[in-house]
Amino acid sequence: MRVLRAAPPVLALLLMAAAPPPSLPAGLATPVAAPYDVSADAHKQVAGAFEAARATHRRVLLDFGGNWCPDCRMLAGVLAVPAVKSWTEEHFATVMIDVGRMKKNMDIAAKYGVKITAVPTVLVVTPDGVVVNADKPFALSDDRSWTQQQIVDQLAKWE
Repeated sequence: MRVLRAAPPVLALLLMAAAPPPSLPAGLATPVAAPYDVSADAHKQVAGAFEAARATHRRVLLDFGGNWCPDCRMLAGVLAVPAVKSWTEEHFATVMIDVGRMKKNMDIAAKYGVKITAVPTVLVVTPDGVVVNADKPFALSDDRSWTQQQIVDQLAKWE
């Protein structure tokens, strides 16, 4: 008789990383009215996300946007879908960063070599500060025309 033992932590992380993104019904998400907290201390939130990411071996997802932006509100709607929210929480420490009217918290993106020219701008960063999607931070800036599944599939490429 074989005895099953708990997987070692490294193997468990590899198995978790291999988990596919959720499959979603066709169609667009429902936009969120005000996904960005305009009074939040984004610098403090980002520092906390990196601390959590290091402790849990996840990546950090920085979502730069504004409540005035339809694409930003749509992305927030996809991230709020229960199956997506559960999956992203497994794989990312997420921070929704308010950029105001493109004049606020821009220094956070600049720290990673990105100048925000469109929102949403999404950066996926390893716990040690390497931007995974440096070549495509604006990939989701026109996500209103994307299905929920296309958005999730794009995030999965960076996971």
